[in-house]
Amino acid sequence: MAHYVPEGLPEKIQHFIGGEFVDSVGGQTFDVLDPVSNEVYVTAAAGQKADIDLAVAAATKAFKEGPWPRLAPRARARILNRIADAVEAQDARLAELETFDTGLPITQALGQAQRVAENFRFFADLIVAQADDTYRVPGVQMNYVNRKPIGVAGLITPWNTPFMLESWKLAPALASGCTVVLKPAEFTPLSASLWAGIFREAGLPDGVFNLVNGLGEEAGDALVKHPGVPLISFTGETTTGQTIFRNSAENLKGLSMELGGKSPAVVFADADLDAAIDSTLFGVFSLNGERCTAGSRILVERSIYDEFLERYAARARRIVVGDPHDPATEVGALVHPEHYAKVMSYVELGKSEGRLLAGGGRPEGLPDGNYVAPTVFADVKPDARIFQEEIFGPVVAISPFDTDEEALALANGVKYGLAAYLWTSDLTRAHTFAHATEAGMVWLNSHNVRDLRTPFGGVKASGLGHEGGYRSIDFYTDSQAVHITLGDVHTARFGSK
Repeated sequence: MAHYVPEGLPEKIQHFIGGEFVDSVGGQTFDVLDPVSNEVYVTAAAGQKADIDLAVAAATKAFKEGPWPRLAPRARARILNRIADAVEAQDARLAELETFDTGLPITQALGQAQRVAENFRFFADLIVAQADDTYRVPGVQMNYVNRKPIGVAGLITPWNTPFMLESWKLAPALASGCTVVLKPAEFTPLSASLWAGIFREAGLPDGVFNLVNGLGEEAGDALVKHPGVPLISFTGETTTGQTIFRNSAENLKGLSMELGGKSPAVVFADADLDAAIDSTLFGVFSLNGERCTAGSRILVERSIYDEFLERYAARARRIVVGDPHDPATEVGALVHPEHYAKVMSYVELGKSEGRLLAGGGRPEGLPDGNYVAPTVFADVKPDARIFQEEIFGPVVAISPFDTDEEALALANGVKYGLAAYLWTSDLTRAHTFAHATEAGMVWLNSHNVRDLRTPFGGVKASGLGHEGGYRSIDFYTDSQAVHITLGDVHTARFGSK
């Protein structure tokens, strides 16, 4: 298969600090692979503590001395809308580079680029519409909330749909008046390197946005521990989130963490089976299965279990796996050979923990690259590792249930609690089951279609805090209560006798 390489790839990827592209202070670099050939296509500056120190200093200066936190909301919104305009104007190029860097199918990468523009437009609107509370005690007191940007926001982002997930953090942080230091994932630094040009073109002042590439245990760790960064927003796997939690304790940082998932999709016998099959296929195999909200455990009522398995597996076998740049491709290459090896280890494990109905290895005709055939295991027991552990690839475990109570126990029987998907035509069951499900987000008779106004986040091992809509503004701002006495002050007169 011919290997597509976009034109105009950078010769190197640098940090962006205080409005300038710079190398690491100590000259450190790391290699970046493309997931189809697994060959090095660029070297990137590998940030260390010294580079984080410079970026935080630039962001602090911009916050304390620059105009950004003091602009009227409408003025910030105009710049956010110009950012959205710039993204829309080059969405095809962004998708091309994102696909090359991540292995995501080009059609899905294009949708992610367009979602980026929508994220910035949403928070441009929200910050203008933001209203704060006022409380009045007639003739006695007036109380109001003065909302202030917190300061330098540390943003640490993952390698699955990196450009879009970066925008989830950048848009509300900037809308709130914060300055930022972004540490993107080391597997996929390419699209993050485009932010500097987009922001500069839109008129964002120097120092408001800073980017430090590097490894999590070096650049990411330094950012988390920096005393000049009062809050960290992190998206990634749970073990890293636990490390960030520990390392943030000394400085009592604000934390928002969206972590791993092993989300259930529960299909009852009265469901629209055609829609449920479409959704559960898309829910685990789109984005190459590299999505935290993937419905990677499907629980099916026993009376329809055999029919569901037959139809689901037949569809899974027909999923088009191939060149990520081909518009016909539905599943591309996994992001990195390390992750490919992890996913394939679970595929091999699954052969002893379930009945293999589809996939189970490398697709035919794709001898190179990080390709995994969409893999379906049936009859998976709840104590199986492929039922309990996050695989983060195109692998699904399917199990039967007999009663609503059993389905709920299976759905809740893992350490994660990010998302859940319920398929039933019984309205009472739908709401009752949803409310009892241990998940931060539940979709009824739908795949993952998210309204940007709603909270996004998980419970249990899937996260800490929520972002999305006004909750994002709450995270990046301090709410200061101001109290004003309107009448006479009645205070106990200590020492008056």
